[in-house]
Amino acid sequence: MKSAIIIFPGTNRDSDMVMALEKFSGIPPKKVWYNESKLPAVDLFVLAGGFAYGDYLRAGAMAARAPVIRALADRATKGAAVLGVCNGFQILTEIGLLPGALMRNTELKFICRNLDVRVEETDSIFTKKYQSGQKLSFPVAHNDGNYFADKATLDQLEEQNRIAFRYVNTAGQIGPDGNPNGSVRNIAGILNKKKNVLGLMPHPENATDPELGGSDGCGLFQSIVEHLS
Repeated sequence: MKSAIIIFPGTNRDSDMVMALEKFSGIPPKKVWYNESKLPAVDLFVLAGGFAYGDYLRAGAMAARAPVIRALADRATKGAAVLGVCNGFQILTEIGLLPGALMRNTELKFICRNLDVRVEETDSIFTKKYQSGQKLSFPVAHNDGNYFADKATLDQLEEQNRIAFRYVNTAGQIGPDGNPNGSVRNIAGILNKKKNVLGLMPHPENATDPELGGSDGCGLFQSIVEHLS
C-alpha cells in the first residue's frame, strides 16, 4: 500500500504517522507540501495532526484554502481513501468532505491524555479489523475537539452508520463522564457517505506499540493496509 501525508505549516504529527504507516505497509509514505497542485498516485492520503497555520482564524480554516486541497477533494470524491487525524479531522470538516465542525473544548482547556473510545462501525476500510462495541484506548491532544452538527445531520450519521468512534467511560458506556470535550453524542470520529473518508480526533498512530503506551491503534492501520494492498 502506497500512502502520502499532506504537510502544512504547523503540522507536527507527521513523523508519528510516517512511523505507523511504514510499520504496517512496509513502504515509507510520501510527503506532499501544502502548496502542491498535484497529488502522487497512492492508495491513501493522510492529513496528520498539529496546528496548521497556528490554528489562526479557527482550527483548519486556513489549511482548507491551501492549493493542495482542491486536488485532495477531487481524489476523495472519486473514491480515494483519506484519513484525517485531529487537525486533519478539523480540515476535513472545513473543506466539506465531512459534515459538522470542531469547536473549542467545553472547559476551554487543552486536553492531552489517553481516553477510552468505542468502535461503532466496522463496515469500513478503516475499522473492519475491530469488533463492533470494542473499547479502545487512544491518546488525544487537542484544544478544538468538540464536535458539533445539527440534529438532521447527526440523525443522518446515525441512520447511515457513519459514526466510527465515540468517547466512552471506563465501563465502555456513553455519557458525560466519558466525554472529554463536549462533543455532541460523544462523537470521536465519523465517515463520509462512501466511507472512504474518516476523520477522528484521537491519535491511533500513537497507539501502535505496547512499549510506547498501547497498541489499540494497530487495528486501524491493519484494516487500511489489508483493504488497499
